[in-house]
Amino acid sequence: MTRFNDTSSLLAFLKSRKSASAKAMTGPGPTPAQLREILALAVRVPDHGKLAPWRFISFTGEARARIGDKFAARWKELHPDHGDDSLAFMKGFMMRAPVVVAVVSRAATHPKIPLWEQQMSAGALAFNVELAAQAHGFDATWITDWVAYDDAARKMIGLVDNEHLTGLIFIGKASAPLEDRPRPDVDQLLTEWSG
Repeated sequence: MTRFNDTSSLLAFLKSRKSASAKAMTGPGPTPAQLREILALAVRVPDHGKLAPWRFISFTGEARARIGDKFAARWKELHPDHGDDSLAFMKGFMMRAPVVVAVVSRAATHPKIPLWEQQMSAGALAFNVELAAQAHGFDATWITDWVAYDDAARKMIGLVDNEHLTGLIFIGKASAPLEDRPRPDVDQLLTEWSG
């Protein structure tokens, strides 16, 4: 088994890790080569049966604006009473970061691997994208938002019927210092089973 050579750096990273705010993100983002490396690290997740029940979709450059236009049009269909500010927000939704990675779950019925395990693997993958981006010196955050639950929006980004949007990972640089949030007390969450 390979072990992390500099345990103190890994522990320091995990102790200080926090998600960035997508609303306060700017460039630069990862280069295409850096993004491929981030994704190559991200796929090193638990995957019972080696099914790879997930995939990625990247949004960079003008593609972010084009999908934002589609999201705004769909938002207008869903919420015709919302004003221009709401539509402008939806148009700019994917422009918050220079790179956005959609993590897509392709979990499907399997004779040996439960659907839930495949879905959890996709969740682990999404978090690994965030961790790998942060390990490369970028800031990142994982968001789902309404687009993950709207069939029309999911189709706009290229999902098919059996696929689900696990999350959108926004990757860039924070334009403001990251603030920590209160963390749960492990003693309140841990039960020691004694039989």
